[in-house]
Amino acid sequence: MMRTCRPWLACLLLILVAGVAWARQETKAAAPAIGGTPGRSPGSKPGGKPAGKPEEAAGFGESVTVNVVNVDVFVTDKKSGNRVTGLGKKDFELYEDGKPMAITNFYAVEGGKLAAVSGEPPAVAPAGAAPGPQLDRLPVPEDQKLRLVVYIDNFNLRPFHRNKVMRALRVFLDQKLRRDDQAMLITYDRSLHVRHGFTSDSSLINSEMLALEKISAQGVHQDSDRRETLRNIDESKSAAEAEAYARAYAGSAFNDLQFTIDALKDVVTMLAGMPGRKAVVYVSDGLPMIAGQDIYYAIQNKYREQSTSLTQTMEFDGSRRFEELAATANANRVTFYTIDAAGLRVFSSTTAENRGTGAGTDVYVDSIEMSNLQSPLQMLAEKTGGVAILNTNEVGPRLDRIAQDFSSFYSLGYSPPHSGDGRLHRLQVKVKHKGWEVRVREGYRDKSPESRMNDSTLAALHFPFESNPLGISLEFGRATPRDDGYFVVPVNVRIPLGKLVLVPGEKTHDARVRLFIAAMDSDGGESEVQQTPVPIKIPAADAGKIGGKSFVYTVSLLMRSGDQKVAIGLRDDVAAQESFVTGGLRVQAR
Repeated sequence: MMRTCRPWLACLLLILVAGVAWARQETKAAAPAIGGTPGRSPGSKPGGKPAGKPEEAAGFGESVTVNVVNVDVFVTDKKSGNRVTGLGKKDFELYEDGKPMAITNFYAVEGGKLAAVSGEPPAVAPAGAAPGPQLDRLPVPEDQKLRLVVYIDNFNLRPFHRNKVMRALRVFLDQKLRRDDQAMLITYDRSLHVRHGFTSDSSLINSEMLALEKISAQGVHQDSDRRETLRNIDESKSAAEAEAYARAYAGSAFNDLQFTIDALKDVVTMLAGMPGRKAVVYVSDGLPMIAGQDIYYAIQNKYREQSTSLTQTMEFDGSRRFEELAATANANRVTFYTIDAAGLRVFSSTTAENRGTGAGTDVYVDSIEMSNLQSPLQMLAEKTGGVAILNTNEVGPRLDRIAQDFSSFYSLGYSPPHSGDGRLHRLQVKVKHKGWEVRVREGYRDKSPESRMNDSTLAALHFPFESNPLGISLEFGRATPRDDGYFVVPVNVRIPLGKLVLVPGEKTHDARVRLFIAAMDSDGGESEVQQTPVPIKIPAADAGKIGGKSFVYTVSLLMRSGDQKVAIGLRDDVAAQESFVTGGLRVQAR
């Protein structure tokens, strides 16, 4: 059955599935290309009955997935704020939902170098002994690499504030990121723009930030809207008239806030499937926790008991949305580091243009606005284990503190007593010293294997991320046009049989494998992730002869014309092992 795609989606549909029992593996994997035809199983005849959707494989033993949750921990001295180093696994206590958990994995980094693994400090070789492998020379595990997103919120920024902070950020990226760290640059200008994808070359990100200084930021329009609304309230003749002005202003601001939060949530969701430690440095002039809160306080100041305006602010309360954003970030191991680019603010009521104009420019109203704009920045950072930079015109020294989070931290791993229940679980970490302070994300969501595969397939689609322990590859066949303007594109997925875990049966040795597929067009529109089981059954007599052979599975996709990118995820459910690969093609009539 065809699925109706939303206009902004790359239309992808599993419309035909044809399996190949097994075929001889090529000496090198074929690169994704247009052309080629689906293979056939040995002995099959052309023109045979086409394969329909395969039934779910049955008769497998239960596989057990060991789910390890990694918790990033930052420990500082309460008095000095300095980083506490040299701790081992026994110095920590880890709790999930208030219950103690056994720490099974331990990873400590000090000054950008690996200091301890599994709670044991690095061994010192005896005098005269041949030097052994040094911890600081070991490659950084994939689940400990840093992926940093610099997010410039142009819609909620003034140009001068933005450019000042970006100058400090360029120094930060040049001097503080390590060789294995990756950064990307995103802006929000009423819609998301990826200015540069993940890269280890900070100069590429910095050159894009330099170019941004020439682009206008839209926060100045918010200033003029606020001034006009406050003047209208000051000149109003009744509380009802003033409240009408406030409602119009707050409604517009709340609508803008919804779009802003949605964009942030989209970025966090895109990062969900990326392995490693993920951080978002979010730069803006603040976001209102309650849209228009200060405006309603201005009405209360002027009309006192004649107005019940403060009760109306609940309609424009964004706190629940910010809570959801923080929960989504925690579920996906994303930490927020927020920067209030406005720095040390000057009350608008003390400026020459506003001085003496009445209730609308009361210092108390300005203080309400300041607190309202900074509250979400503080909350997002605290709930995700990050840091908020507020009330300073010099962000450089504070960025140095953030750099310490990236270069000196502990990672505690544990296996929860549940697997894939989909629920949010609260985290708490304690250290055995009263003078130390611990920062950690509030919790995480225990995702099912299907949810994790969906997230990682989308991550492979959006970012240059491939993890392929199963050695799969994909080829694109010839696109066939249809009468409705779409094209049918065969995709051949080659799966090395020797990489799979086969379950012996009476007549066949079977694999339990699932395929996850997503596509994205050149405009950034994407399909939903779709999955299908792959029926791999090897005759028992041939089970010992699968070395060097592959199973080729063909799935046909329904696509528009133009450039397309396809991401494939493959999960071996018995071995609990996963692979992700991507390929690009241009779909066009021949």
